[in-house]
Amino acid sequence: MGGLLTTLGQKLAERWLSLLVLPGALYLAVAAAAHALGHAHPFDLARLTDQITTWANHPATDTTGGQVVLLVAVLAGAAATGIAAQALGSLAERLWLAADWPTWPLPFRQLAAWHTTRRHKRWTTAARTWHHLRDSAAEGLTLGRRADPTARHSAERAMTRIAPEEPARPTWSGDRLNAAAIRLERDHGVDLATVWPHLWLILPEETRTEITAARQTLTRATNLTAWALLYLPLTAWWWPAALITLTLTITARTRTRTAANTYALLLEATTRIHARKIAEHLGLDPTGPLTPEAGDTLTRHLTPTPPPTQ
Repeated sequence: MGGLLTTLGQKLAERWLSLLVLPGALYLAVAAAAHALGHAHPFDLARLTDQITTWANHPATDTTGGQVVLLVAVLAGAAATGIAAQALGSLAERLWLAADWPTWPLPFRQLAAWHTTRRHKRWTTAARTWHHLRDSAAEGLTLGRRADPTARHSAERAMTRIAPEEPARPTWSGDRLNAAAIRLERDHGVDLATVWPHLWLILPEETRTEITAARQTLTRATNLTAWALLYLPLTAWWWPAALITLTLTITARTRTRTAANTYALLLEATTRIHARKIAEHLGLDPTGPLTPEAGDTLTRHLTPTPPPTQ
């Protein structure tokens, strides 16, 4: 037991250091550099070195006690900054995925509705083009002609760049996760939100590990947006902080889209492969593939009974 607790403590310390302290310490270092350099001397290393020397020669740092207090203060400040980034990251994830955008306060709800409508119009136009080209190619095959697929594939990519399915959220990442639920409902009659908690309990350990890792990757990607927001105020002191903010924002957007796509793929694939096992555990045991009728039966079986009316 002692060895287990020691190992657990080491892992917790490592995660605390890597997720909170190190990024927070880097932020504090950049903030100190921004305060020392200012807009007038953004890249003056000599000025920065002189300022650091001045701070190091302060009487409070001459004693061991002062150095310990300074170290503790830096670690506490770094940890506090990391905690703030984690909190902002949760908000950023909510914005990126936008699952509950109809409940957002005004004016954010109106802005999300406007953007969703705009994306929906663009997607409808792109989808019509793709369907037209696909139907034309299918008609040509019946007549013995094979059309060049380049235009059809280009139209499909143009459609999926907007959203993989009909847009219902203001962001691509949100629509990508929603697309997994739409496809499972359409193909198998399965409501993902209802079935997933039950499916999770019977998944193999390897599968759960992969899905957990993908979910953590998505969280880390959205946390980059939080760090971008934290670096933004530093531009008031030091204009190069704007470049850091821009870089973090672009990286966060790219990684969030990639992570959301990977996570959605795993959710959809796992449900398609293992949903039938739930039916077997519950004694429903559909014969053959999980048909939409069998999936609907499974969903209704797992849906809690609503409270009675008074």
